[in-house]
Amino acid sequence: MQREQLADFLRRRREAIRPAEAGVADGPRRRTSGLRREEVAMLAGMSTDYVVRLEQGRSSRPSVQILGALARALRLSEDERDHLFHLAGHRPPPADGVARLARAGLMRMLDLLGHTPAMVLSDLGEILAQNRAAALLTGDHVDFAGDRRYTVYRWFTDPAARSAAPAEDQEHHARYLVADLRAAAGRRSGDREVTGLVERLQAASDDFSRLWAEHEVSVRRADRKTILHPRVGPLLMDCETLLTPDLGQQLLVLTPADPETRERLDLLRVLGTQSFPTGRTTPPAR
Repeated sequence: MQREQLADFLRRRREAIRPAEAGVADGPRRRTSGLRREEVAMLAGMSTDYVVRLEQGRSSRPSVQILGALARALRLSEDERDHLFHLAGHRPPPADGVARLARAGLMRMLDLLGHTPAMVLSDLGEILAQNRAAALLTGDHVDFAGDRRYTVYRWFTDPAARSAAPAEDQEHHARYLVADLRAAAGRRSGDREVTGLVERLQAASDDFSRLWAEHEVSVRRADRKTILHPRVGPLLMDCETLLTPDLGQQLLVLTPADPETRERLDLLRVLGTQSFPTGRTTPPAR
């Protein structure tokens, strides 16, 4: 671990990022153009004291999980993220691990969208990051573990995942999820993460096995769907997907398709997260 180099790198990256890029309000009393240490701590989900010790070269070696959180908070590029891992004495994550860190450019776009629901997903449908508007719309899906990280796995193994989709839309949505996974499997031929996920889905769901056998292939780029929200009722959403050049990650943006939905989204934003039902998840609009 290169403790002094790590401290200097973190301090310089914190000072270089503008608050607006990280979704932090830039108040009139701010004396620096960069982020404060407490803001980095809040974005990364750790204590301010720990961030201070890292920047002063007084901390123990941070874990891979902490480094990933710092990379997201500081909106590091892929090269900067790998450098961070090297300075901390860790090998950068392999290809499948790197994919679980949302790209810095997509994170900046996520912040700029403000009140428009948006999320960053991997090519296997794992939600890597989402803004507050998306969390209000679909629930918080960032911290799922194991196979539940994948939208397609939850859809075919957890009945609650289908509860927010109208019954008449569920077959269409299931087909799109499977076709999208088939496209990813083709691009990542022989990848153990993909083949393992498909095998576990086939063992867990006859419905998935039926659709997988049909060999439909489609990369989702645009769609319209209805979400039955437990607090504000049905929401008709247009879903636009922006893909990275390697198709490894995507930015999903959801916009109201009619005036009534726009009004209900405004109401949902006012209501906030209070009394959001626990245990009930609405399927991400992939």
